[in-house]
Amino acid sequence: MTAYPTRAPRWKRVLDSDRSYRLLTFAVFAAVWEVYGTFWGGLLIPTFTETAAAFADLLRTAAFWDALWVSNQALLLGFACAVAVGVPLGVLLGRFRLLERLTDVYLNILLVTPMAAIIPLLIMSVGFGLLSRVILVALFAVVMVVVNVRTGVRQVDPGLIQMARSFGASERQLWRDVLIPGALPAIMTGIRLGLGRAVTGMVIVELLMVSLALGGLILQFRGTFNAAGLYAVIAAVLIESLLLIALAQRLERLIAPWASTHQQGKARR
Repeated sequence: MTAYPTRAPRWKRVLDSDRSYRLLTFAVFAAVWEVYGTFWGGLLIPTFTETAAAFADLLRTAAFWDALWVSNQALLLGFACAVAVGVPLGVLLGRFRLLERLTDVYLNILLVTPMAAIIPLLIMSVGFGLLSRVILVALFAVVMVVVNVRTGVRQVDPGLIQMARSFGASERQLWRDVLIPGALPAIMTGIRLGLGRAVTGMVIVELLMVSLALGGLILQFRGTFNAAGLYAVIAAVLIESLLLIALAQRLERLIAPWASTHQQGKARR
């Protein structure tokens, strides 16, 4: 008689889920924050409950939603530009070595150059408007997208390329049926990492270039020593970042489900 594996009880599956561990670590973090803020925080570090109350008050103000909308204009436009430029460029660099040799030095410059140093150049060339903020967000994100996409194209099994060639596949068919599907997990990873960099660029440009939107709120609360409000704005930025990254991960599972299955198999081994 064949013995079928018994399913674990529901309570055990709930306790063993990733969500339960995340909630547990968050509860421990909140408790430590509350204790530290109460006894040693002083004026500059509020307690967790004070920050939560300030966050709830922040959500009820029109100024916060206006700031969020203005900030996300630069984020969405800049990130869209980074993806539109970075994905095709990364595929081309991964496929054609000569093109990579011509552009590699410029990628390295973008990787090592502090983006804050580019802000005065943007101000002098395009001014303080939306365009300069979009450009800086795109510069923050595009390098991460290009590097990951290029790596993904290079990691495609050369045997698959040779087999496709032997069956008479054209360059267009090779790209459509071998290179792009094989590099798709790395493409989605680059998009996800680029999204995190884009959020960083969005905040930095508002803190250093022009005091408006979420960056303006951060400077305002810092100037008035409103620590709870300051932490609440930072928490709002973090929550938005986590939601966007979770959305990108969800999209990755929908577009390239084999990638997550492969990673789970490697983890079990």
